[in-house]
Amino acid sequence: MTQFTDLGLAEPILRALTDEGYETPTPIQCEVIPAMIEGRDVLGIAQTGTGKTAAFTLPILNSILEQDQRPQPKTCRALILSPTRELSAQILENVRGYGRHMRVSSTLIVGGVKPGPQIRALSKGVDVLVATPGRLLDLMESGAVRLNQTTTLILDEADQMLDLGFFPAIRKIVGFLPKKRQTALLSATMPKPIRALAHEMLDDPKQVSVAPASRPIERIEQSVVLLPKESKKDLLLELMSDRAVERAIVFSRTKHGADKINRHLVDFGLKSAAIHGNKSQAQRIKALDGFKTGSVKILVATDIAARGIDVDNVSHVVNHDLPNIPEAYVHRIGRTARAGKSGVAVSMCEPGEYEYLRDIERLTGLDIERVYLGDEDKFLAEAKNATPAASQKKQQRPARKKAFTGGGRPQGQGGGRPRSAGGGQSSGGSHGGGGAKRPRRRNRSGAGSPARA
Repeated sequence: MTQFTDLGLAEPILRALTDEGYETPTPIQCEVIPAMIEGRDVLGIAQTGTGKTAAFTLPILNSILEQDQRPQPKTCRALILSPTRELSAQILENVRGYGRHMRVSSTLIVGGVKPGPQIRALSKGVDVLVATPGRLLDLMESGAVRLNQTTTLILDEADQMLDLGFFPAIRKIVGFLPKKRQTALLSATMPKPIRALAHEMLDDPKQVSVAPASRPIERIEQSVVLLPKESKKDLLLELMSDRAVERAIVFSRTKHGADKINRHLVDFGLKSAAIHGNKSQAQRIKALDGFKTGSVKILVATDIAARGIDVDNVSHVVNHDLPNIPEAYVHRIGRTARAGKSGVAVSMCEPGEYEYLRDIERLTGLDIERVYLGDEDKFLAEAKNATPAASQKKQQRPARKKAFTGGGRPQGQGGGRPRSAGGGQSSGGSHGGGGAKRPRRRNRSGAGSPARA
């Protein structure tokens, strides 16, 4: 079995790994670390929770230690870009943790906070700069940072970073980097069109795929409840009231929806907080810190905001709204079953989301067992004629007299049997007002049986 000592890492880094209790690298780390130490570009695909951050952080620190040079003022030697403030902060925490036994400077550049402290931190130059694209471009335009000395570029969550909303910003940043550099792109999913864009930035990359692309971790027990839209609130309260829920993340498709769901949970007396792109940085930090410490049991999040959530012991993930991008499903449920543990993922599907469910099953290759809350035939008939959920609000809005043509950077928000939130047989009616009827599982032969949801 491969050990970290076999990968060519320097002693101070190995000591930090020992401090963290790590001895055996994950498959993605076994492939990426040696390739980056050799100086190769990397395109890595691995499921969420498999150690991608350490896979690129450790070789960056190893290179800094070997070169033993101080960065010039207003420059950085390694640039790590991520789609969200939370993910960037998590990466910086890893950089500092793994570099605790060596002299390495690092800083965080994200929006939502005053730029003054960030400008001062960059004035002397840093070894590792972790940033989101928007604030980095602002500081580049003001002359607070230069990228002409940057030798390593990392794009974490590469599929999201290179998606249409982020690619213009990324392309502009890359234009200021030296052509001779090392670039690594790592992500849990890599759709083919995004892969083509990634190759524009990579030079003869080593491609690493340690798990089938877009397949969730097997330790996650998945189920989907097909139900009328108006039944979602009651079912959510029932799921979140189960004592077996240690920590849960509830996903909403929109920021406005996340706030509504959070208010519903709080009004019921549950310890919940919302996190999304419209929240201030202070609000996001407070919510995430509360979730980590346990003072907040439920975190309601949008897809992009959740990219930085790396919290142990998330027992449950609930998709209150199914994502209209199937790859997001893999990212969402990957918040549970981390570090070798198991987890539960329950999705709710209203008629207007049925096509999203079929897209998810096609992408993942899974036949997620279904639980119908109400009449199955009625649901399928409504699903056949339903307008996709993500399009409903757009169709209801009156047309604008004049289209907005202004520019601006994108804003980052950036198989198994079904079971209840507690994994056991539920008793009694639904919690919180008794609104939801007991769903019944429909097996492949058509027979119904009492469900555990």
